[in-house]
Amino acid sequence: MAKQATAEKRQRRERGSINPDDIIKGAFELAEQVGIDNLSMPLLGKHLGVGVTSIYWYFRKKDDLLNAMTDRALRQYAFATPYVEAKDWRQTLANHARSMRETFNGNPILCDLILIRSALSPRTAQVGVQEVEKAINSLVEAGLSPEQAFDTYSAMSTHVRGSVVLQRLRDKNLAAEDSPRDIDESVDPDSTPLLATIVQAGHHRVASDDRSFEFGLECILDHAARLLEANTKTPRKPAKSPRAGTRGKAASRT
Repeated sequence: MAKQATAEKRQRRERGSINPDDIIKGAFELAEQVGIDNLSMPLLGKHLGVGVTSIYWYFRKKDDLLNAMTDRALRQYAFATPYVEAKDWRQTLANHARSMRETFNGNPILCDLILIRSALSPRTAQVGVQEVEKAINSLVEAGLSPEQAFDTYSAMSTHVRGSVVLQRLRDKNLAAEDSPRDIDESVDPDSTPLLATIVQAGHHRVASDDRSFEFGLECILDHAARLLEANTKTPRKPAKSPRAGTRGKAASRT
């Protein structure tokens, strides 16, 4: 069942004793209890033991507070998912993908703020750009072209984020009080026997479990490996010297 949007009452603070950091910290605490969707300024005031006007003094609307929470979540995410070199490019990229997924799955608030609420915001686009640069450079050093390295990393990142968001939306739907039954339970064995057999084996149609995530990740890595192999088999044409070309033309005239 979904957690009700309630907050434990604390002893009321003295006027002026709250600051922005306290508010943001309290907002994260409350969001852990009730979720981002149910977070409200009055509820946060009760949680912190202050009047709601004390919160509005620093954050004039809920979006301002959510933006501040997103900024903090982005810093936490970037710190938790560094790009750490392993023994080879494939293991390094695979480790990074699994670390990203584990971080988001382990903290639904990060997922809600970064991937669902602010997926297209400039803040999100700037997160970990140095780590992305490092990852692309590593793939280039392994033998991919810059374009191939960028596409490979982007495909991996999209795969991770998509799998996390689908799983999060499924969890939120199942937790809702008025939620219908799991969509996987609606598969009709008579009309779709093959799909029903697969679902019964533990696969999910609208969410990414470990098995489907690893399958997609291996597909991306295998494609990158084929690109690397093709690059090594394609000899590079030596650059022509302008002087050599001029001498050749002169010789042909004589």
